[in-house]
Amino acid sequence: MTDSENAPGTEDDIETADREVCWLGRGIGFAVVDVDDAELLQRWRSDPVAVHQIGYWPRALSALRERLERQRDDNERDDFLVLLPDGTPIGHIALFDQDLADGTAEISLLLDEGHRGGGHGPAALDALVDLAFGELPLHRLQAVTHTGNAPALAVLAGAGFVQEGVRRSACLHRGRRYDAAVLSLLRPEWEALARPRSWELRALSSEI
Repeated sequence: MTDSENAPGTEDDIETADREVCWLGRGIGFAVVDVDDAELLQRWRSDPVAVHQIGYWPRALSALRERLERQRDDNERDDFLVLLPDGTPIGHIALFDQDLADGTAEISLLLDEGHRGGGHGPAALDALVDLAFGELPLHRLQAVTHTGNAPALAVLAGAGFVQEGVRRSACLHRGRRYDAAVLSLLRPEWEALARPRSWELRALSSEI
């Protein structure tokens, strides 16, 4: 994924889709993941690039369906499909391991192969960060990826995340050990970002 400029999307644009949109970003929207999305998620998770860069291990479709069923009652995570204005699903983004007492959570993002590098990753990440800090009493967001995942590291840095450490030899893939980079974004750092927040995009688009 590479950072690029997208025109702001509007709520009216995205609500024409079949899925109910619950959150908006720059040219994208979020819809809550349902069990019926298992096949779609399975296809994205089986992509060789995703397997290598993100470390997903493909599981049986039935196992993924069962996991989505269990996660319906998990109050410590929120999973969303990333949608284009025409309703096309292009990725999966999640806010998980939410600890509202300590104010911490972790994020993950996976985009469809055909929609990487077009600015959708940065847009989705900014939208999730705005949701986490704008609607939840969170203070720290964390992201973890292996140190060779240059596209993800670039997107995270563009969103304001700071690399705070490295877990040496923390993951195994294709017979090799990889270091894992630990990045974080704190609420004061988010507040200092000079960009419109997700809830301001509709107002901005109506002024253009």
